Amino acid sequence: MADAAGTIPAVLPVTGTVDLQTTGRRTGHQRWVEIWFVYVDGQLVVTGTPGARNWLANLRSTPEARVRFRDPLREVAVVARLVKDPAERRRLVPLIWEAQPWYAEQPFSMEDWVADAPLVVLTGTDHG
Repeated sequence: MADAAGTIPAVLPVTGTVDLQTTGRRTGHQRWVEIWFVYVDGQLVVTGTPGARNWLANLRSTPEARVRFRDPLREVAVVARLVKDPAERRRLVPLIWEAQPWYAEQPFSMEDWVADAPLVVLTGTDHG
């Protein structure tokens, strides 16, 4: 996919799905998962309801990953930054709930999300 590689698109919808490729923390094999994203505060954020995720454990081990956007088809090298700071998490969660109302409808409180939801900012590393 070399000709489709590049940077994160300048214009993204507020929410949607992408394919995220991580490196398996035990096997070292590349793993793809379809995942929801939100584009908030000028950042591409992947998240989900509170709980453990294999893709999150993989990113903790190896933050370098790839994201495949579908329209237009483009694959981008990214680095993951796990959002750990409680103040940043408190600021992002309401923005995420506004961008993707389905999350707010789930049986988890705002404090559950701040404490235990996966929140990962993905930043492009390709330069062309």
